[in-house]
Amino acid sequence: MSAILRALARASTRLAATSDTPRLDAELLMAAALGIGHDRLLLDPPGGEAPATFADFIERRGAGEPVAYITGRRGFWNIDLEVGPGALIPRPDSETLIAAAVEHFAATPGPKRILDLGTGPGTLLLAALDEWPKATGLGIDSSPIALSYAQRNAERLGLSGRAALQLGDWARDVAHRYDLILCNPPYVAADAPTGPGVADYEPTEALFAGPDGLDDYRRLAPQLGRVIAPGGLAAIEIGFDQADAVTALFAESGLFSHLARDLGGRPRALLVGSS
Repeated sequence: MSAILRALARASTRLAATSDTPRLDAELLMAAALGIGHDRLLLDPPGGEAPATFADFIERRGAGEPVAYITGRRGFWNIDLEVGPGALIPRPDSETLIAAAVEHFAATPGPKRILDLGTGPGTLLLAALDEWPKATGLGIDSSPIALSYAQRNAERLGLSGRAALQLGDWARDVAHRYDLILCNPPYVAADAPTGPGVADYEPTEALFAGPDGLDDYRRLAPQLGRVIAPGGLAAIEIGFDQADAVTALFAESGLFSHLARDLGGRPRALLVGSS
């Protein structure tokens, strides 16, 4: 067994107590320490000893720090994003929103104008702009730190000419209508448990939304109807147990929605069409 594989085995054992995916975490951190892709590590691992930075990475992960913050990168849909403290880490579950939009616009040239409310590091906005090369978009967030990540990601991906970013409070100050609205609001109840390291490292304002996790849906619901263009779609992420409650909140504002499920079959988004 090579030195690299021995280091991976030891690291996996070290992380078993704090991670649900200790081997994958160790592989991603080793690839980052070596400066190579994860696929390269698996298919053609280099010889020699593990880099000294790998041990530091494992200590940080063992203390609960998210892998994405340690490596500074997270893949989402078809793009790779820079992430770090102050920006919510993209989750695969959120790809449900992009998949629903692809299906909605499948028989059309696609959306021309895209709005991402709570864009964070640009996750949904930049994935959508990459998917539809003729579209332009606006990403709004209340966090200057998150928007700084979004700006760097837009520039690195060559999308800054089509992506505007601004500080804001959901759609309160949005004056135009958009063909596609994407939103992953905070939806964790204040006293609900989170995964290891999540609440300790990721921004609380991007995670928690009051005693029942619904505070931001209450703010969003009255704003959505006036910013959806005719024939457009708003895809709003929800917690797995929130479909009925958020559907009712939207209905109070005259919005009729249907449910989209993630790849695991769990309720993941509400899809709202224009009236």
